[in-house]
Parts: sequence; structure tokens; C-alpha cells
Amino acid sequence: MNLNKKENILPLSEVENNARSSFAETDVDDGFHVLTYHNQQDGNQIVERDIDSSYIQFHFCMKGSSDFIFNNGNYRLTITSDQSLLLYNPQRDLPIYLEAAPETQLVSVLISIKKFHGLFSQEADYISFLSGDNKDKKYYKDGKVQPSMAIVLNQMMHYTMNASIKSLYFKAKALELLSLYFNRSEDADIEQCPFLADETNVIKIRKAKDIIISKMAEPPTLQELSEMIGLSLKKLKEGFKQIYGDTVYSFLFDYKMEVARKLLEAGNHNVNEVGLKVGYSTSSHFIAAFKKQYGTTPKKYLMGLG
Repeated sequence: MNLNKKENILPLSEVENNARSSFAETDVDDGFHVLTYHNQQDGNQIVERDIDSSYIQFHFCMKGSSDFIFNNGNYRLTITSDQSLLLYNPQRDLPIYLEAAPETQLVSVLISIKKFHGLFSQEADYISFLSGDNKDKKYYKDGKVQPSMAIVLNQMMHYTMNASIKSLYFKAKALELLSLYFNRSEDADIEQCPFLADETNVIKIRKAKDIIISKMAEPPTLQELSEMIGLSLKKLKEGFKQIYGDTVYSFLFDYKMEVARKLLEAGNHNVNEVGLKVGYSTSSHFIAAFKKQYGTTPKKYLMGLG
């Protein structure tokens, strides 16, 4: 964790001269809040929110970069695109004081420790910072935003449904996001699963993932894929699900839609071209797939970004 004292850090008195902004906040339950933020200005912006020590903070950077500033400017912690950050310190308040670069997009989930424990009940022991020995200790952890998490984050950032159900929708998505965050199949201890105890199988399954990603426009069949990696069809299916939490083609679908979304946002290709790049021979099939994933058509999605 890159949480070090900086000798040349910009004093808060100078930082405060920058433009200021705020999170769009959705209260989804008592002690449970979702914050979304997009810096659409040309310069850095300062974003603030008070948070007391009873809360766990989860921050997800979808785009750009930001610096979390602590202790009157003595500490600075950077989060960049496709990174996550967990903050918890029961000994002191950790208010958000964030310096966000232009075009930064962030989703933050704030949840009280009491409610968080309630989500996991007796199963919380496997979460290291909730264990008895650590319950009174501060905890910082950074990580990578996985494709499955990025999909949920995008749905939250670009919410287009009726305002009356926003709280309900965000609660469902925040819970889904936390489930994906703590599942972390790729980082799991391989000893927990008999199948994954064989490191050779792990390597083969990861090779399968690399193959379908590299050939996403024309992916091999499952039988062809199993032959390419030298693993039986049954072990391929079981192993892929255990490592990545999804079937091969469901994982590939999510990946293709995420690639398509980023290509559309880049603005260098039209809808037909993007569809072809991710493996759809007709625009109608691509539009239907995109709408299934994101709840809107590519054209309406782009209009919502403006």
C-alpha cells in the first residue's frame, strides 16, 4: 500500500484554491450510502465528505486518477483507473478529502461496520480485517477492479432509470459490487479448492481465458478450447467457474461488452464497427446484446455520456 508521508506534498491551504465539487449521494439504507462523482472540469477538483470512524469505505476508480489526502496534507494516497481502495480505521475518523484529476470517475460505497457485519453474519471470519484479532485495527487495501465489477460500476455511474427506484437499484448494485469484491476468485488461496490445488490446472485455465479474450470476435468452441489447453471439457468448465466465478461464454460476453463500451466511449468507431470488433456480424445482434448487458442501446448510452 502506497501510503507514505510526502515531504513535497501540496499544503491543504494551497490545494483548497482549486475548484471544488461534491459527490452525488444516494442513501440506500441506514448506515449505507453510495457516492458517485465525475470531474467534468478542465482542472483538478477537491471533493469532500465527512465520515466518522464507524464506517468502512470502498472506493472504485473507473477512469482518471485521484489523491486521497489525510492528516492535514501529511499523507497522500493515489488511486488510478481500474483500481479499488478499502479504508477502515476504528480509531479515528477518515473524512474524504479528494483531489481528482480531470475526467475522473469514482464510485464509493460507505457502510457502517454494524451493517457490514450483518451482511456476512457468521461467515465474516474469512475477511481478514473483520477477525477478532483485527477488529480494532486500521485497515487499508488496494486492488484491481475486475471486469465483472466494472460492469456494475458502469451501471451505477450511468443510471438512467426512474428516479423513484434509484435507492432500491443502488442498494442492489452496491450489494452485488461487495459480493464481487470479496469473492476475488482470481486471488483465492488455491489450497481452498481441491481442483485448484494442482497449479498446472490453474495455468491451463488462465491460458483458456487468455485464448478466448484474444479470439473474442471468433472464439473457439468449448471442445476446441479444452483441446487447445490440454484439459478435459469437464475440468475446463469446472475450473473456469471456480477461478473466474462464471461460465466461459458468460465471462466472455461480459468482457466483450466491456470492450465495446470503452470503444464507444473513445469515439473512434461507429456502432457497426464496434459490433464487428467484438464479434457481431450484424449491428442488430450487437445492439440487442449491449441492451441486455447495460439496459440501454449503444446510441442512448452515448447520448447519456454527453
